Amino acid sequence: MVIPKIETDEGLFGWGEPVVEGRAHTVATAVDELSDYLIGKDPLQIEKHWQAMYRGAFYRGGPVLMSAIAGVDQALWDIKGKYHNAPMAKVLIKAIEPYNPLFIEEPVLSEQLETMAQLRRNTHIPIATGERLYSRFDYKSLFTLGAADIIQPDLSHAGGITECKKIAAMAESWDLALAPHCPLGPIALAACLQIDAVSQNAFIQEQSQGIHYNQSNDLTDYLSDPSVLHFSDGYVDIPQGPGLGIDINEDYVIERSKEGHRWHNPIWQHRDGSIAEW
Repeated sequence: MVIPKIETDEGLFGWGEPVVEGRAHTVATAVDELSDYLIGKDPLQIEKHWQAMYRGAFYRGGPVLMSAIAGVDQALWDIKGKYHNAPMAKVLIKAIEPYNPLFIEEPVLSEQLETMAQLRRNTHIPIATGERLYSRFDYKSLFTLGAADIIQPDLSHAGGITECKKIAAMAESWDLALAPHCPLGPIALAACLQIDAVSQNAFIQEQSQGIHYNQSNDLTDYLSDPSVLHFSDGYVDIPQGPGLGIDINEDYVIERSKEGHRWHNPIWQHRDGSIAEW
């Protein structure tokens, strides 16, 4: 067993475990050789160091060299987690804070609202969530925990316009922004736009025009008059017609329905074959 310890000049340290069974001394020597590069470097620049350790040698790969890099990498992540006094999500948020993204969507699952609240308290970047919450009663916990800055109710899942207007009003009383979730079709989008039009806290509207999974048609293809949902420079006008403000091309709906709906969301896997989160 080889268990290297990497120490910093600020008193932090990290442990790694590079393992090639039966070649412990060989791996230990490889780790020692890597130390020539690492000494004096910022331990938080993990990706840079990984690339340098891997690409900095003419001969690469193999069980010994890659195991040595793995042990160092583990130790550096151990240090970084201790530096931020944080785990998988807090470190990532700290890493992207200098780029000031508009918001971070669901850094953890919506079932983990307590953890999300902790993340929100430790960053200036707005946190958004809510597409997998289905009623104002689900949102009640989010509001009381202070788990987000932006809520994302889906009008096709969270009880429609009636329920989502109540959710939006509740969010306004907590001074939270509204960004309805809508990667769907024109009816869902038109409903969202009606909510946006009457919600003081409406912030931004998601829509799926030109998105990667609309491979054979787009949301405006279902409209008798596609110009009603005209997108320009990131903006769309609120439909002004009666009802939801759009007219559906029924013949096109019937034509498309003949193909059926067998879409399934992709399933991603980690490198070890375990199922990754959506």
